[in-house]
Amino acid sequence: MPTTDDPVAGTDTTAPSSPSSATANGAVTRVPLIALCVTEITSWGILYYAFPVLAPDINHDTGWSTGAITAAFSVALVLAALGGIPIGRALDRHGPRLLMTGGSLLGVLAVLGMAAAPNLFWFVAAWMLAGAAMSAVLYQPAFAALTRYYAPRHLGALTTLTLVAGLASTVFAPLTNALAAEMSWRTVYLVLAVVLAVVTIPLHYFALRRPWPPPHVPDTDRSSRIGRDQVSTVVRSSPFLLMTAALTLSAFSMYAVLTNLIPLLTSRGASSSVAAWALGLGGIGQVAGRLGYATLTRRLGVRTRTVCILASSAVTTTALAVLPGPVPLLIAVAVLGGTTRGIATLLQATAVSDRWGTAVYGSLSGVMAAPVTIAGAIAPAAGAALAVALGGYPTLFTALAATAVLAAALATGSVPGAKPDDLRDQTTRRTTS
Repeated sequence: MPTTDDPVAGTDTTAPSSPSSATANGAVTRVPLIALCVTEITSWGILYYAFPVLAPDINHDTGWSTGAITAAFSVALVLAALGGIPIGRALDRHGPRLLMTGGSLLGVLAVLGMAAAPNLFWFVAAWMLAGAAMSAVLYQPAFAALTRYYAPRHLGALTTLTLVAGLASTVFAPLTNALAAEMSWRTVYLVLAVVLAVVTIPLHYFALRRPWPPPHVPDTDRSSRIGRDQVSTVVRSSPFLLMTAALTLSAFSMYAVLTNLIPLLTSRGASSSVAAWALGLGGIGQVAGRLGYATLTRRLGVRTRTVCILASSAVTTTALAVLPGPVPLLIAVAVLGGTTRGIATLLQATAVSDRWGTAVYGSLSGVMAAPVTIAGAIAPAAGAALAVALGGYPTLFTALAATAVLAAALATGSVPGAKPDDLRDQTTRRTTS
């Protein structure tokens, strides 16, 4: 068989023997991956990370309360989570090209709507439109596209995407801040709408135009033989429900830890600037975690890997709850927590394909991602409220650690009808064969 040196094809360099939309003349093409890396950075940067930068200016200029402005953003995240369910089904049937292109168009209209909103009602309406756009352009549809394009060696592509897209805040938060220093928040959103249109619409339309390939179903892999008519059965099954519950609890714990880390550290004697650096260094930990995920898939079975990752989150959260210092030690633990968050992104991205294959990845991952995304959306506000109710941040982190332990416990039952060693062998074949 022909070979390729494409690094996104996994550790083995043998190209697929059957044609697919991600192959050209027998060699894996990077075009869909490169395009999605660019569009994910841009979409996340404009639809998500620009808002925290501009929110104070919006509040100051309009008089709308910070709570109301933030609520509009939260509503968008919830709608994005719910929209992922029908989007996932549509992706399985039709592929990502028109859906993601349409999502980009909606995103542009939403950003223009924010810029032009004459009152809070229309501002909220624009964010609701943005939520619909997010469901069609952020991680879930991109994961579904790469999983089908590059199966069975999709883990390398997913890892590359999450590494590159992780730079969205690094690029767009400073860019948005620089623009806001020179112009009003409304003009900034107009500029960002143009950027979103120029970058993402043509890339989604042209780079994803290849035919949508059939699912990769190895004859030796019984767990991949899930058809469209079996989706409802899988969604109601105990392994699916347990995996979804585990990821939901874990997401709530991780995001609540992330957003409440600075006040915890300052309560332990760190200055606000040092605490901010600790939060930023957690991003380096995320990158390291994602780089190491492929190694975990080769060494650990699906069940063991899932439980260990979720349990690691519990360990780092417990350490933050009970360690009084010194501050450098707390920062080191925070970086380890970032590593776990980075791995968890890929854990969620591969949860469906590791257990039920790629045939209906979009449908199953859309259902699984909905409560996980909602948990992440409500975690910041809920975490802050719980800190007050529980009497402080150490107690909050203890409760979040217990939540992470429960997530790891639920994950022990998340593998359908196969022994851990069997699943490890299957995963190894998918990622390296």
